[in-house]
Formats: sequence, structure tokens, C-alpha cells
Amino acid sequence: MTHGFGPVAAPDAQVRAAAEQRQRQLTKPAGSLGRLEQLGNWVAACQGVCPPAQFERARVVVFAGDHGVAGHGVSAYPSEVTAQMVANFLAGGAAVNALAAVAGATVRVVDIAVDGDTDPSVSGHKVRRGSGAIDREDALSADEVTAALAAGRAIADEEIDGGADLLVAGDMGIGNTTPATVLVATLTGTEPVAAVGRGTGVDDAGWIRKVAAIRDGMRRARPIATDPVDLLRVAAGADFAAMAGFLAQAAIRRTPVLLDGVVVTAAALVAEDLAAGAKAWWLPAHRSTEPAHDLALKHLRLDPLIDLDMRLGEGSGALTALPVLRAAVATLAEMSTFADAGVSTADEPDSVDLAK
Repeated sequence: MTHGFGPVAAPDAQVRAAAEQRQRQLTKPAGSLGRLEQLGNWVAACQGVCPPAQFERARVVVFAGDHGVAGHGVSAYPSEVTAQMVANFLAGGAAVNALAAVAGATVRVVDIAVDGDTDPSVSGHKVRRGSGAIDREDALSADEVTAALAAGRAIADEEIDGGADLLVAGDMGIGNTTPATVLVATLTGTEPVAAVGRGTGVDDAGWIRKVAAIRDGMRRARPIATDPVDLLRVAAGADFAAMAGFLAQAAIRRTPVLLDGVVVTAAALVAEDLAAGAKAWWLPAHRSTEPAHDLALKHLRLDPLIDLDMRLGEGSGALTALPVLRAAVATLAEMSTFADAGVSTADEPDSVDLAK
């Protein structure tokens, strides 16, 4: 146990073994569905039953928060966009809404640290208005990081108690790839220039400012890098702390999670330090174009499902990959076995009249 998070039990190994055995009995050559077979086995192990059930309540939670560093020219968009996009999510007009409809998921947005007023329906867990500029000040106070972690845990509990059987973590916040890169580069020992991407599409001058901000943020982060709570307080923000608490608690509650891009995966790096073993319950959906995302995935030793050059956030990459995960569940659960279908196996070839 670390930092108040309970022990994380691994997905059921016996059920995974049963799923692997079932895969060998299905009407297909062994291994012919490639990674779909591994994914189906993982879902079965997470659910503790073979064959697994198709997801009935896949739920996206978009964590929204602003960052003071956005005011220092590290983003192509102004921070006012965060609150405007929260309203867009609620109106159903964002990419996450469109993709969720296709993938069979529903969307919830939570205002953790938006620097503005949002609808009361999304601001019940709000910690503060914007997090501090991490290149020159702490992101949060000690009380605020505690509140943000508690908010993430509470949100996970609310969704799981409400019947969610698959969670998707998404993000929204102008400037949030800067603290994400600080976290990733610090925890992986990477120099800033090797980890910094274009985020929302900054030009060369903006990229230089972003590198400088990340360098300065890392200078402040390195002395406390081994303490995940302090790292969130100094170098991340309320939305990151809430995401980390959400991801850790989902694992403790034995609920699988699809990770999105660099922001969510940066929070996942910290969540694994908060609750060791939590990553066994997470599946990275895609590989972002942000260099820090690939660094984080390699550090966690997790392989993404798809690579479509996406970098939007919101949970968009995870929702694009969700139908692949659904396909893995369907093939394991719905295909006939050789015995059920009356199909000969490789060990029992059809009889051949050699006299002909």
C-alpha cells in the first residue's frame, strides 16, 4: 500500500489460462487472429469469467483543467478554449461525442481546474481555477493535491458503482501537454528536447518557449521525482492528480481502462507509482504523435492498439480503438468451437481416399 491506495490484485490468471485454452478450440487456426486473441484473453481475465461479456456500459470521463503555463506562449490556443470546449462536450458537438456514439460509449466531462465558470453539472469536483505555472511555481498546494486525488478516486467509484464495465480516461486543457511532458521526461530520465512535441500545433517560436518551460519545470520536479504525490503537486496540476487517482482506483476496483494519449498516459505513470500493479488493468489505445507518449508507453511496457497519427486528446484515440477491443471480446465469446460446429481440427484431418 502506498499513499492511501490499497493493494492492486492482478487480473485472474486462471481465467486467462481458460481463455487461452478456448482460443485453441475455436474454429480458426491457432493464433490466426493475432493480437485480438491476446486482447480477448485480457478482457476475460479482467472480468474473471470465460468467455467474457461484451461491454454494456463503456464510459468516457474527460478531465478538464487549465494550466498557468499556457499564459507563457506554449500553446497555439488561448486558455479560454478549455471552458468553451467543456460546453461543447455538454452540447454533444466534440470529437469525443461523435466517436463515443460510434463505439457504443457514453461521455462524462468533469471540471477539475478550469479557469472559468462551467455548468454546475460538471463542477462538483472542482479543486481550483487553473493550476499554477509549473515553470516558476508549484501547480497546487498540499491540500489541493489531496483534494484532486480524492476527486479522481470518487469519480472512479461513482462510475463503477453506476455500472461502468470499461472506463476511458480523456483530457481537455490548453497547455496540458507541457506538464505531461515534464512528468514523462522526469520519470524516464529524458532530456526536454527529446520529449517535447507540438501539442496543439505551436510554431517554431512556440516550440522553443515550450522547451524552456519544460526544462524549468523539470528542474523543479527532479528533487521530488520519487514522491508521486509531491510530483503531482509541484509539476503537474489538479487534472493530472485527479486522473492519477481515477486510474489507480479503477485498478483497485478491478475495472479495465483504455488509456488515451500523452496527457492521460503521463498521469498513468504517476498512478502506477501510487498503486503498484495498476497498469495490469490498463490498455493503451493508440500511439500519439507526441514524443513523450512513446516514452511513457515504453516505460510502462505497454503496447498501443492503433497508430493513426492522432494527437487530439479528449479520449478520441481510445474511442477509435474501442471497436477493436469489442471485436476481441466478440470473437472469443461468440465463435463456435470445433466440437460445437462439427469442424475437424488440425489433429483430426478429413479422411482422404488415397486410392483415387
